Amino acid sequence: MTDSNESLMQRREQAVPRGVGQIHPVFIERAENATIWDVEGRQYIDFAGGIAVLNTGHRHPKVIEAVKRQLDLYTHTCFQVVAYEPYVELCERINALVPGDFAKKTLLVTTGSEALENAVKIARAATGRAGVIAFAGGYHGRTMMTLAMTGKVMPYASGMGLMPGGVFRARFPDALHGVSEDDAIDSIEQIFKNDAEPRDIAALVVEPMQGEGGFRVASPQFMQRLRALCDLHGIVMIADEVQTGAGRTGTFFAMEQMGATADLTTFAKSVAGGFPLAGVCGRAELMDAISPGGLGGTYAGNPVSCAAALAVLEVFEEENLLARACTLGDRMTQRLRQLAEGDKRIAEVRGLGAMVACELTTVDGAPDPELASRLVIRAREKGLLLLSCGQYANVIRILVPLTATDVEVEEGLDIIEACLAEIG
Repeated sequence: MTDSNESLMQRREQAVPRGVGQIHPVFIERAENATIWDVEGRQYIDFAGGIAVLNTGHRHPKVIEAVKRQLDLYTHTCFQVVAYEPYVELCERINALVPGDFAKKTLLVTTGSEALENAVKIARAATGRAGVIAFAGGYHGRTMMTLAMTGKVMPYASGMGLMPGGVFRARFPDALHGVSEDDAIDSIEQIFKNDAEPRDIAALVVEPMQGEGGFRVASPQFMQRLRALCDLHGIVMIADEVQTGAGRTGTFFAMEQMGATADLTTFAKSVAGGFPLAGVCGRAELMDAISPGGLGGTYAGNPVSCAAALAVLEVFEEENLLARACTLGDRMTQRLRQLAEGDKRIAEVRGLGAMVACELTTVDGAPDPELASRLVIRAREKGLLLLSCGQYANVIRILVPLTATDVEVEEGLDIIEACLAEIG
């Protein structure tokens, strides 16, 4: 007999360090598209999507078919030892998709953190500088360098001491909390005045829409101001599209909507439909700044993951998922804003495409992480898996697969509405 969720949680506590968090005390048995079944047979609508990894849903048939074909050929050589065409083909496809009217090259790695680490390495090698500017609320990973760039100490860096130096924190625009675009730009100028000269800064790293930071969307005007600032000082602009990429925002990369082009773009998560793959794409002359041997990794650009990613790109074209992301986003945003009209605890509904969130506050406007936590728990009890995020953990984010049916999406939104009414 299969263990229960409770017994598996007990085994987990004995075998897995407590630093590996777990939002839902649920163990999956199987999944299909936007539905998960746990080991006790309970069914859930998945509004978490593996934290933005499943834009094409759980086990998309085309992705599974491509992976099975690849498994019959070979699973690993290490691309730096014996190369394989799927890696090259995927790089060609990514070069064509990443915005920017210039020659591009792509490096494939395994995780989003690894992509950000390599983007910084490339910027440092290309500029001969070492400093990095990142933003409050930004999330870039859990490795040491990416933790230095991640703008949230608890829980990611708590108790670990100081992270690598040379990373400077700017403010990110957030009108709801009183941070204007001028404030954000001024905070960068203050870094130049008080902390590091522009000639010491190799890169500025920014999410066009913050993920863990609460789905705060940068305006095209702000991104264009950042681009101009980087151009003025010879700073490499890195767009972290790990969470926004692979079609979540209605374009394959969110920067396509910003009227500004990054020099380097990082991607991961949904690009391979649930298989581990990430990368950096950017200006060819920057990407070539590092000598042979300075980039790569044993599993980087694994052939099975490359096959999955190529299938994901086909699915986006065949099923018109970019248009679906826009339609789905409009549906969710409209429904949540209607809900907000009658519930003043929903301070703001925001997003881009199908990357949608609502920020929860008390009646007097203070961030309310307790309400968010209770909503996540109550929704799970009703068969809906949600995620919270934000600097105060008071934002509910929706990352439902783009392939989910309208019925599933509406049912999930019904559950959110019912839970808020019950919590009172």
